[in-house]
Amino acid sequence: MADPIISLRGLTRQFQTGGEAVTVLKDVDLDIHQGELVAIIGQSGSGKSTLMNILGCLDRATKGTYLFGGREVSKLGPDALAELRREHFGFIFQRYQLLPDLDAVENVEIPAIYAGVDAGARRQRAIDLLTRLGLGDRLDHRPNALSGGQQQRVSVARALMNGGDVILADEPTGALDSKSGKELMALLHELHGEGHTIIIVTHDPTIAAQAERVIEISDGVIIDDRRTGADTRVDRTKETIRKIARWREGLDRGLEALRMAVRAMIAHKLRTFLTMLGIIIGIASVVSVVALGQGSQETVLQNISSIGTNTINVYPGTGFGDRRSARIQTLLPSDADAIATQPYADSVSPQVSSNSTVRYRNTATNASITGVGAGFFQVNGRTFNEGVGFNAISIRDRTQEAVIDENARAAFFINGEDPIGQVIILDSVPVRVVGVVANTTGFGPGGNSANVYVPYTTAMDRILGQSYLASIAVRVADGFNMADAEAEIIELVTRLHGGKTDFFLQNTATIRDTIESTSATLTLLISTIAVISLVVGGIGVMNIMLVSVSERTKEIGIRMAVGARRGDILRQFLIEAVLVCFVGGAVGVALSFGLGTALTTLISGSKVSYSVQSMVLAIASASLIGVIFGFMPARSAARLDPVEALARE
Repeated sequence: MADPIISLRGLTRQFQTGGEAVTVLKDVDLDIHQGELVAIIGQSGSGKSTLMNILGCLDRATKGTYLFGGREVSKLGPDALAELRREHFGFIFQRYQLLPDLDAVENVEIPAIYAGVDAGARRQRAIDLLTRLGLGDRLDHRPNALSGGQQQRVSVARALMNGGDVILADEPTGALDSKSGKELMALLHELHGEGHTIIIVTHDPTIAAQAERVIEISDGVIIDDRRTGADTRVDRTKETIRKIARWREGLDRGLEALRMAVRAMIAHKLRTFLTMLGIIIGIASVVSVVALGQGSQETVLQNISSIGTNTINVYPGTGFGDRRSARIQTLLPSDADAIATQPYADSVSPQVSSNSTVRYRNTATNASITGVGAGFFQVNGRTFNEGVGFNAISIRDRTQEAVIDENARAAFFINGEDPIGQVIILDSVPVRVVGVVANTTGFGPGGNSANVYVPYTTAMDRILGQSYLASIAVRVADGFNMADAEAEIIELVTRLHGGKTDFFLQNTATIRDTIESTSATLTLLISTIAVISLVVGGIGVMNIMLVSVSERTKEIGIRMAVGARRGDILRQFLIEAVLVCFVGGAVGVALSFGLGTALTTLISGSKVSYSVQSMVLAIASASLIGVIFGFMPARSAARLDPVEALARE
């Protein structure tokens, strides 16, 4: 006689209940040969279901040996046990154990997906099996649209999907009416006739009587093992199912996990949305803050560019906070003349300024009056809309000429007169307008006010009555190092002032660097707050996923029973967590555009600047949150005990 396909020796199974060990199976010795039709019978609590779970590699014995096809099952790891369930066993459960979100064909296909069977081949086989079992017109029906007998036949088809060398049927007729029960038993006899090993676990003697061998168990001990009919075993030819390459098998299982994740999300829309909410808020905050920070930085840097990115200003005193600077009168036009002769100086402009009432005919308004040199407009990159600026003769002769900006034009020439050639009064000094320059962008003193520019000599002698300057603006020649130019200006002016350092310099490049650094720091600070929100959202994802694992424990048990590896379960729930976070991140990015529009509408002058890099990074961060906070729930799902998972309602 051939060796048994199943061989048990001294098999014992104990459970810990409180502090006490309860023995459910005691020193069981049993051999089952290929092609037998065996019924294991016993009352509830006798140990028959525990024995079936051990035979089907859903549970492990506490001690003893279990050989399947000559392999010691007790020494196999979780994935090797999953392989046995996948390649050799088929389960028919009393409660059918079908996945409610899948139709009949998809339920039957599951074992073949985990076995790496070609997609076309497995689908055709699933359709053939269901058609053979009389469900050809119910292929696309989900379990809730099938009767109990039809669901049980789907369960049988699933058990046969990968061949079903050994079919384990746990109370297969328990939930069926008498007609469906007879049809199922007839089907099991037909499968037995084809060479399948059939093991039926039942407490119904009439069902057991239809087997060719009956094993009776009581209190965990086999008390009877008898044959009720002739041995009708036949050799069964192993079916060959076309499999795919290993890499495609992994891709196939990944796509199955993705499909299940999408279906789970759709099936629980409100829970999915609430799970995403923290991620959406966090991502929208991060992207909006970064966009606002970048927009503000760009605006400020554009303003700086409007006054020249390679300019150095010389001021009296030790710094902008020096209260004595107004009394320091050592910064002179001769200092500007000396700087203008240096090779690093592209153009130089002495400057003095005051605020005064300016009148044109019957119109009077307060304006900023700035005395400047001929090079002022070049130093600051100002462009003329009309007329011309000053020249060396204007400076030398203290001419009563003025250049105004567009703000001043709008303030004085309200009737649209051509300002060129018109006379305006600065306090009591009349000056003729010779040019109109474009407005500055709002950066620096007087950026948004009416501005009138006159030769600095005119301002000093005719308006202010002073001989010293308020500042000197220097435009550094292209290609000359700003730091070197700054050092040379300091050395020159210090020497001109008799060794005194009664002045300080402002470098626009330094301003740019400072603004960029400050903007980056502020953006980082606010982004950190937003990231905390993102982490809180991730914790929410973890909690919801743990709840999801708890709710879907039976699904996990079913998948394990039909051959899913731990890695398959881990992948499924991890993909779901990542998908939730990825979609939440994408929605958050979309929401940030709405927030940006609202900000620019509500806050005048504000600007947001979105970058593809920040958006991609935000979505990647959200996905990473899914990986980090989804791993523990996914790992928890993967480490569930198949028997306990199947028993969970």
